[in-house]
Amino acid sequence: MKDYLVKALAYDDKIRIYAIRSTDMVKEAARRHDTWRTVTAALGRALTAGTMMGCMLKGDEKLTVKIEGNGPASPIIVDAQAQGSARGYVTNSHVDPERYDSGKLNVAAAVGTEGSLSVVKDLGMRDHFTGNVPLVSGELGEDFTYYFATSEQTPSSVGLGVVIGKEDIVEGAGGFILQIMPGADDEILDEVESRLQALPPVSSMIRRGDTPEQIVEQLAGSGNYRILETKDTWFECQCSKERIVTALYSLDDEELSAMIHEDGGAETTCHFCREQYWISKEELENILSEKQSASR
Repeated sequence: MKDYLVKALAYDDKIRIYAIRSTDMVKEAARRHDTWRTVTAALGRALTAGTMMGCMLKGDEKLTVKIEGNGPASPIIVDAQAQGSARGYVTNSHVDPERYDSGKLNVAAAVGTEGSLSVVKDLGMRDHFTGNVPLVSGELGEDFTYYFATSEQTPSSVGLGVVIGKEDIVEGAGGFILQIMPGADDEILDEVESRLQALPPVSSMIRRGDTPEQIVEQLAGSGNYRILETKDTWFECQCSKERIVTALYSLDDEELSAMIHEDGGAETTCHFCREQYWISKEELENILSEKQSASR
């Protein structure tokens, strides 16, 4: 089964639900960044939430989530596009704090319990939308819940889970975002609260193989919802050698000359996907020559 997201309306269209399977993208991010298990869970939760938030956008819109805590793995950055692709990276991949007494991974110790969660949305307008809230737990599900309620004034519940098996391999990942729409009455709110309280942990649902549609059904009840959209999601980075070369044109002549004469070329690694790019001495000489010709 490949990764995908479903968007649904429930309770007479007064409740909006997003649910996602993000196993493959989390597995890919963990592989690229060589993350240890607790960091895999932290990055996976952030990537899962960010992807769902990206899918709330339209067209070519995109957003960036930045989690800056006082833990050793922070900051964590996620970029997500409206069409379903996302990428993410973590500052320190090799962190594995002692677990909780229950055996659960201590994501908060890796992320930190003090700091901020910010979201910048590029909606294709001159100014970007920016929301920023303090971290409330560092476990991330609660932090995204607080973000929606405080920054976007949308009462929400966010559930995120990453299941990690033997040899630190990602066995499953996914989550949901439930949002209360205007006009929801007390009866609906009571029913939703009751279902949320009875809901098993997201990791448990993932472990038993629940699909996004099954997660929606557990949140809404059988026959009390309608699926509006199903969308593929995947890990994808927008980096390329062409973009690196374009960025090199912004350097001053002295920096380019140092790369040519002292380093014999330039090597760079993308933060998001860990792809390495080598720019040869000859390519740098061409960039410098073109810059100098343009300035004459």
